Amino acid sequence: MKAFITGAAGFVGSYLIDALLSENYEVIAAKLPNESISSDKCKILDLDILDGGRVNTVIREVRPDAVFHLAAQSSVKLSKEKPALTMDVNINGTANLLEALNGLDYKPRVLLVGSSEEYGSVPESGNPLNEQMQTRPESIYAATKAYQTMLGKVCAETFGLDIVMVRAFNHTGPGQSETFVVSDFCKQAAEIEAGIREPVIYTGNLSAKRDFTDVRDVVKAYISLIHKGEKGEVYNVGSGKAVEISKILEIIINSSTAKIKTEIDKTKLRPVDAPVIEADTRKIRDCTNWVPEIDLEVTIAQTLQFWRGEISKRKNI
Repeated sequence: MKAFITGAAGFVGSYLIDALLSENYEVIAAKLPNESISSDKCKILDLDILDGGRVNTVIREVRPDAVFHLAAQSSVKLSKEKPALTMDVNINGTANLLEALNGLDYKPRVLLVGSSEEYGSVPESGNPLNEQMQTRPESIYAATKAYQTMLGKVCAETFGLDIVMVRAFNHTGPGQSETFVVSDFCKQAAEIEAGIREPVIYTGNLSAKRDFTDVRDVVKAYISLIHKGEKGEVYNVGSGKAVEISKILEIIINSSTAKIKTEIDKTKLRPVDAPVIEADTRKIRDCTNWVPEIDLEVTIAQTLQFWRGEISKRKNI
């Protein structure tokens, strides 16, 4: 099978490329011209999904069997600072892709990656969150992802496109940007160990509970849904277990070789922050038998080790 990935230079993209190659897919990975992909085992293309003509040309040339749409502006913080950019990339970019796919003389399988942010703030009693719940997005990013999901449903029903949608909960692992909480804490700890930062980890809201899954398990879920997901349906992808952010921090501090204190950084606090976000994963389990396999403590340990390596390289430059 031939798999086409948009946004392949991102955090999830590199893991998805490796997972697909391990299953003997032919992989075509699309990225922005200023981005890079290290793999030499897949075909790499430059593609800005806002260029509808270029998207159409690429899709007609590639003729994929499966499409994984990862390309997105995924920062909630940046969506507040640049709402127009976020709407352009996440909505118009997706529309360009779906229009190009609709122009083919066959219907490839398509996975649209959405977000748990689509659900918005739900009281703790409303958890775990299931796919039938009404979405109440509370950020520009969340609104664009909710719109993407609606667009996918409409295109599946109206044009017959073979689309499956996911709402991905927090995923993490080695190589993730420090703008995300686990990677942020691990980077700070590695910098403290290296003596280039004061022995304080700055945090946001530590009482929030979030559903974390290792990125390697997440890409397995995406591939399983390409194979077995039902057309026009939405699936949660998560661990099914919310963990308090303070517990994440405790694991990192206990794993560190340094003595570390913590302080609240008000710039890391969100104006709206749901107390608990936990996935109901019965639908994807029933459909595909997928379950996450990597323990969170293993993911955290490997992410901390990744940042130790990165900080060491930077010190030696």
